Amino acid sequence: MGVNKIKMWAVYALLSAFFAAATSILAKIGIENVDSNLATAIRTVVIMFLAAGIVYVTGVHHQIPEISSKSWLFLVLSGIATGLSWLFYFKALQMGEASKVVPVDKFSVVISMIMAFVFLHEAVTLKVVCGGLLITLGTFILIL
Repeated sequence: MGVNKIKMWAVYALLSAFFAAATSILAKIGIENVDSNLATAIRTVVIMFLAAGIVYVTGVHHQIPEISSKSWLFLVLSGIATGLSWLFYFKALQMGEASKVVPVDKFSVVISMIMAFVFLHEAVTLKVVCGGLLITLGTFILIL
């Protein structure tokens, strides 16, 4: 059972990476002659309907009253962070080349790793530190 669970998270992570890549390319094409904030709002409405539809079809909307105050707080804060990330991302994508903006945006991986160490007390391993340093190096090469 544990092996299947490990494999499934990897499948979901790869699907996430694929759709994130598709998002960037589709957005770069779509925001031509459209204000980046308006484009973000349109994208957000689409995501809202998609997510709400999935929640309704799968029947998990009945769990809403069971969500704790702490979970509500952190989900709302996460939503605010997501919205701000998307606003800045679309502005950068509108102004710059996707091949440069996207990898710099993915520097969030390194920032997330650091936050996981500090706030979630996840283990700091040599492999993770080396990977983070390589991502950082790549990011700075693209910026220069």
